[in-house]
Amino acid sequence: MSTAFLDTPRQATRLDAIQGRFDPWLLGAAIALACLGVIMVASSSIAIAENDGVGPFYYLTRHVVFLGAGCGLAVWAMRTELKSVEQKNQWLLLLCFVLLLLVFVPGIGKSVNGARRWINLGVSNFQAVEAVKLMYVVWLASYLVRFRDEVNATWVAMLKPIGVAVLLVALLIMQPDFGSLSLILAITAGMLVLGGVHMPRMFGPVLIGLPVLAAIAIAEPYRVRRFTSFLDPWADQLGSGYQLTNALMAVGRGEWFGVGLGGSVQKLNFLPEAHTDFILAVIGEELGFVGVCLVIGLYALLVGRAFWIGLRCVEMRRHFAGYCAFGIALWISLQSFVSIGVNLGLLPTKGLTLPLISSGGSSVLMTCAALGLLLRVSYELDRAERQVARLRGEAAQPSAGTPPTAQPAPADIAPARGTSRLRQRTEPTLGLRKGA
Repeated sequence: MSTAFLDTPRQATRLDAIQGRFDPWLLGAAIALACLGVIMVASSSIAIAENDGVGPFYYLTRHVVFLGAGCGLAVWAMRTELKSVEQKNQWLLLLCFVLLLLVFVPGIGKSVNGARRWINLGVSNFQAVEAVKLMYVVWLASYLVRFRDEVNATWVAMLKPIGVAVLLVALLIMQPDFGSLSLILAITAGMLVLGGVHMPRMFGPVLIGLPVLAAIAIAEPYRVRRFTSFLDPWADQLGSGYQLTNALMAVGRGEWFGVGLGGSVQKLNFLPEAHTDFILAVIGEELGFVGVCLVIGLYALLVGRAFWIGLRCVEMRRHFAGYCAFGIALWISLQSFVSIGVNLGLLPTKGLTLPLISSGGSSVLMTCAALGLLLRVSYELDRAERQVARLRGEAAQPSAGTPPTAQPAPADIAPARGTSRLRQRTEPTLGLRKGA
């Protein structure tokens, strides 16, 4: 029996024993944002809780409980192989539609402030669209892997995910939830571009979609009032511009270094939703310009690292992992951008939370789960890079008695960094060609 024959299973066993590492920058940024969120929810919610008659630490306790449950989901996602997640992509898409339809079922769906977006779980309400964002990203990542060539070459393959997004948007319009539907459309467009879609072909859907979105936005009078108040909030300071003017006063009062933690005046029942949608205004007042820059810097680190990990995955032909990283990065970056823009008066008021910082059950849970999946991507990327490095080391130093042809050539192990247009339909493991 030849030495080369015996070496193959041994080599496979050695590779399987190699473990990866979770990206420390990604993990550190997520923990820093979560810790800052706990501190600011505690600071911003005491007056609101006392005014609601539920005890001063009600919202803080609730936030910590959901954050703990979210950490549990994150750990579960970090321990789940990505190939197992990818295999369930069709079920996840079906579950997206089921969740968005459940909110309309009497006794299950619940209406709050005229919007029917929540599922009644008994102990708490769950906003269905928060789970839909993550499951839709996973499905779209899988779709881009399976039809990568067709998405770039044919209209049908490109329009299919756009059609799915439109169906989800139709259900969100019925709730209504204009902020989430805009986010889902933006994630779809971003992932298609990053997935290699033919750019001139994208102009058609975009040129059609923008006027439709504008028509949806002005169809409801309250959305028109939000837009006009955003242009000049001081024109109706006690009416449609109330939220934005109080947010701007809070940010302006904070100046460079803030008035000190706990010293905000606007959170004392002047600024609506101070612990959720407008928590950044409280940060600006208590921690000042420096505090706001810290928040923006942490999001930039988190999102930038996620895009870098996604790019490295694509370079190693681990396309599903890379597209998942891209989708989660787009989700967090766009949502945080809108929330920060609303608080600073740069965008019209929308009900989107600041990921990991704002108080909220559904958002905290699903953001933690998404970051757990992102950390899993970083783990499998690091493991793949270590395995490739081991193979290259063994190729460079052939063992005694092993014919040179039995060792893989370095070119067969992984593609050169920066290689473009990889055309294999099925992703090779670790960048190895079939049969290597």
